[in-house]
Amino acid sequence: MASHSNYQSLSEQLGQRIPNSGASDGDDDSVPLLMDKVPICSLAEIAHREIGYPSDAEKTFEFPGWNGYSDLLFAPMAPVEPVKTMASSTKLNQYMATAIAGNDLTSSVLYTIGVVSGVAGQAAPLCLLLVGIVLYLFRFVYGEACTAFPLNGGAYNVLLNTTSKFVASLAACLTILSYVATAVVSSTESVMYFTNIYDVDVMLFTCILLSFFALLTILGIHESASVALLIFAIHLASLLLLILVGAFFAVQNPHIFVQNLKNPMPLGFAKGLFYGFSTGMLGVTGFESAANYIEEQKPGVFVKTLRNMWIVVFVLNPVLSLVTMGVMDMDTIHAHHHDVLAQVAMISGGKSFGMWIAIDAALVLAGGTLTAFVGVTGLVRRLALDRCLPQFFLHTNSLRGTNHNIVLVFLAMCMGLFLVLGGHVRPLAAVYALSFLSVMALFAIGDMMLKYKRAKLRREVHASWSTCFGALFFVILALLGNIAFNPQHLVAFVWYFLLMATITFLMFERIRLLRILSFFIRMWPATLRNLMAPWTAGAMDEIRTQKVVFFAKSSSLQMLTKVIGYIKNNEDGSWLKVVHFFSDSEDPIIAELAESLRVLDRCYPRLKMDLVLVRGEFNPESVQQVSAHLGVSKNMMFIGCPTDTFPHDIAEFGGVRVITKHLQQ
Repeated sequence: MASHSNYQSLSEQLGQRIPNSGASDGDDDSVPLLMDKVPICSLAEIAHREIGYPSDAEKTFEFPGWNGYSDLLFAPMAPVEPVKTMASSTKLNQYMATAIAGNDLTSSVLYTIGVVSGVAGQAAPLCLLLVGIVLYLFRFVYGEACTAFPLNGGAYNVLLNTTSKFVASLAACLTILSYVATAVVSSTESVMYFTNIYDVDVMLFTCILLSFFALLTILGIHESASVALLIFAIHLASLLLLILVGAFFAVQNPHIFVQNLKNPMPLGFAKGLFYGFSTGMLGVTGFESAANYIEEQKPGVFVKTLRNMWIVVFVLNPVLSLVTMGVMDMDTIHAHHHDVLAQVAMISGGKSFGMWIAIDAALVLAGGTLTAFVGVTGLVRRLALDRCLPQFFLHTNSLRGTNHNIVLVFLAMCMGLFLVLGGHVRPLAAVYALSFLSVMALFAIGDMMLKYKRAKLRREVHASWSTCFGALFFVILALLGNIAFNPQHLVAFVWYFLLMATITFLMFERIRLLRILSFFIRMWPATLRNLMAPWTAGAMDEIRTQKVVFFAKSSSLQMLTKVIGYIKNNEDGSWLKVVHFFSDSEDPIIAELAESLRVLDRCYPRLKMDLVLVRGEFNPESVQQVSAHLGVSKNMMFIGCPTDTFPHDIAEFGGVRVITKHLQQ
């Protein structure tokens, strides 16, 4: 059978002929592809037709209705090469994946121990142990949510598939905000630690460090992961050595630890435990980052990555806090809360060992900057694919195939913010804390929505309802504790969040804004009006004519109405293509589906509707073929929620969105 790269609408297809497999291109001997002659993986479209051109209104359209299966001609779909969803063809093993997020995670301990000790006193190890227990709950929350929807985006991806696009975008704003704060704060603190070794210009070297990791990210995820793994290995080895040296010093000088236990707690036991736990939750920042590059991880690796990170936090943070109390008295800990571990190393192991820990701290904080670049690249790419951000971010460079525009814009944001703040990043640290805790809370909410709305969806991990509620309760408790302890931080957080949310709002309301602009353009002088009017009209037409696809298994009018409501509330495009896969041409669903669309077309005159019939099985390969033939990104293709008996993982479909509670029966 001759391959047809393009198919035609029904009005163009009727009466035409498609050559037989043995006929040449110029041979007139042709037959219609009907009934049993329809090949597998072939497609026919019943397309809308224009029914009027109102002089002062938009074009209106009508679904042509069902003409009968025997009237359709099917064009065969040629095989399509799978689209690579990664910047690099090499996926990450558990060690590389753990290292990227682990650098950010373990760098937090460098300043968390000192801060928690200042608030909770000798209860600091207990506070950090409680944090490890809460993180154990989140290990299952993240595992369930992300293995159900193993696509980049983290909390955004989970909420996108369980709530609305706008709610998911707000979660994305919080995540991007936390990445901006992570990059700026980590790079600045890294340079500050380095100044203990060699005096450098903090402003200049922070900008150089940000630029270096931007370049490394453009080179590719695998190259970035190799650097991250080296930094992470050195850091873990350094912390383990610090524990051994510090414990040996504490055993030789037991009076320090005993005296610390006798000291009164600064805020009392109850308040100290509450505020210590709240600030201690900042010691696990970075745990959420692994979800934003899950597509770059090998199958089954993500769950291991969560396990590895939890073990590191659960073991290292409380033990390091105990060692610190055995080496330094509380007053000294408070005085050196910014570089407490470097001071522990210097006291217990000498100046050279202290210098080494300072170098290690500078390296791992720099690694936290890399985590921010890698995480934000995966998230912003996903947002652009979902049309929440401009398509400009999807451009790739020919040398490495990476999304360089995302990296460069993020670099500009970080450097611009750093320069505006004049290097004083304390307000950003507060924003970082509240953003991180908010993202964790949204993740717990997203997982509960997943359990309620997508209960039958396959996932590798199952978190109980008590685990979800417990995780949400404790993270909200930590969020309130941080706000109560430093109320002024809430003001800074709100301002930064509103800035990010405004950008998202403008993208969602761009049609409305273009209409307002078009209204005022009519009042402008003729020269400007003639210049701008075609641009605004073209921009609106380009947005409106964006197509979305829904794969319909049944002809349920209720289901299709729900789908249309979702599209109208979440997408700017006004062109719906309902795709139905079939094997039996006598299946009554085909005619019933066409009739349902005819009814809905009358109810929604501004929405164009097409019915696309595909003979074949619904699987990742056929979805890829339909995507190529219709020219619709898989991120703009929607399905009902499959059950756990569905033979494919949702990730195999490369971004197809779940928008209804259950797959149509």
